Amino acid sequence: MSIENVVTEYKYLMVEVENKVATVTINRAPVNALNAQVYQELSRIFDVLDANDDVHVVVITGAGEKAFVAGADINEMAGADLVTVVKNNKISRNMFKKVENSTKPVIAALNGLALGGGFELALACDLRVASENAKFAFPEVGLGIIPGGGGTQRLQKIIGQGLAKELLYTGEMFTAEQALSWHIVNKVVPAGEALAAAKELAEKLAKQPPVALQMLKLAVNTGANTDIESGLIIESNSFNTAFSTEDGKEGLVAFTEKRKPNYKGK
Repeated sequence: MSIENVVTEYKYLMVEVENKVATVTINRAPVNALNAQVYQELSRIFDVLDANDDVHVVVITGAGEKAFVAGADINEMAGADLVTVVKNNKISRNMFKKVENSTKPVIAALNGLALGGGFELALACDLRVASENAKFAFPEVGLGIIPGGGGTQRLQKIIGQGLAKELLYTGEMFTAEQALSWHIVNKVVPAGEALAAAKELAEKLAKQPPVALQMLKLAVNTGANTDIESGLIIESNSFNTAFSTEDGKEGLVAFTEKRKPNYKGK
């Protein structure tokens, strides 16, 4: 199914594809809060993008300059019973897994607040580019709850358990520069430039052979959740897959012939 055929189905997403980069913008004023429909729409678009050979990299951002995503819709959560919360939590967790396990690299362009579920969405992405005015927090503890979309797990794998516990237990907000120093984000840029910087990085990645990128992501993501010996087996299998592709052969031959490789995604 092409993007053109499904883009009109979305109430809260804007999607565009240029230079093999898909940009997905969450557009739910005023702060792009996540509700059940946004989760479902993100899940559907990632299915489409994953199956589209014209898309090599995905950038996800929020509309406006105030927020990437300022958390989940608290009004929706406050009025829900446990059965509804469990159902919606399953939907959200499945969406985060689709982002994390997409065969395409996913870059978060963090143009403002990334709080709660918005921070979880950013952590599910492969790379994160933040505006200097971006701020981050898991404020759930102050509401008597905890993160439910993987935040307690993904954060500690990036910054370590001690610092993760401090941020989770206090719920305190921190800056883009702090996020950079803790390796939560890959790059900090001037206010208003996060999306442009993320697209620039995405276009650079889009020129790489897509199967090799897919195998790299598989090896890193899967290896992070297993022991070193199992990880090395995963890496070896991923290496063999990349080597067996036409692009793998093209890259090696191009190097020996001292020319630029012509990758075809095969």
